[in-house]
Order: sequence, then C-alpha cells, then structure tokens
Amino acid sequence: MKTKSIVFWVATGIVGFSLLTGGIGDLFRFAPVQEGMTQLGYPPYVMTILGVWKLLAVLALLAPGYPRLKEWAYAGAFFDFSGAVASHLAAGEPLVKIAAPLVFATLTLVSWRLRPQARMLGAFPA
Repeated sequence: MKTKSIVFWVATGIVGFSLLTGGIGDLFRFAPVQEGMTQLGYPPYVMTILGVWKLLAVLALLAPGYPRLKEWAYAGAFFDFSGAVASHLAAGEPLVKIAAPLVFATLTLVSWRLRPQARMLGAFPA
C-alpha cells in the first residue's frame, strides 16, 4: 500500500509540475512555447486558454476533496498531453517530439488509477 501511495504522489507531482510550468509558459507566452505553438499551426490566443486551464487543473489535482473536479482535471490533462502528441504527429515533426507529452499522458493515467479512495468519484476497486 505504501508503494502505491509513493508512485501516486510521484506521478501526480510530475504531472502537476508539468501543468504548472506549461501553464505559466502559455500565459506569459515564453518565446520557445510560442514558437512551438506557431510551428504546430495554433494561433496565439490558444496559449491563453490552455494556460488558464492547466493552472486550474493543478489546483484541482492537488487540493483535497472535490472528486468530481479531479475527474475533470485528469481528463483535461490527458486531453492536453495526448492532443500534443497528435499535434506533433499531424505536423510531421520528428517522433522525438512526442516523447515528453506521451510520458506525461501516461503519468496522468498512472496518477488517476492509483489515486486514494478519498480522491475518487465513486468506488473503483484497486
């Protein structure tokens, strides 16, 4: 049980850190982030939308309680990371570009699956 808790918190911490730094990068339109979004064909305003939602997801994932909100945050995080994978593939970028978002999408699923009962919406047996 202790190992499950450690893996949950490590995965959640990594996902949360990625969403936090990504959200800040989006909102402040850091040059590398903006260049990447431009190369993928996205208009700059998409960064503002994604940035706000990423920061809200961090709060939802780390705050105690609110299991329904956590479900939405997990879904949003997975959509963001898997959408990044699809965007890089659709843009014909090298496969190495999908590595990070693919890892973060996987860690999002790990965090979701290993979350404690108190963070679940309804029963989901271990």
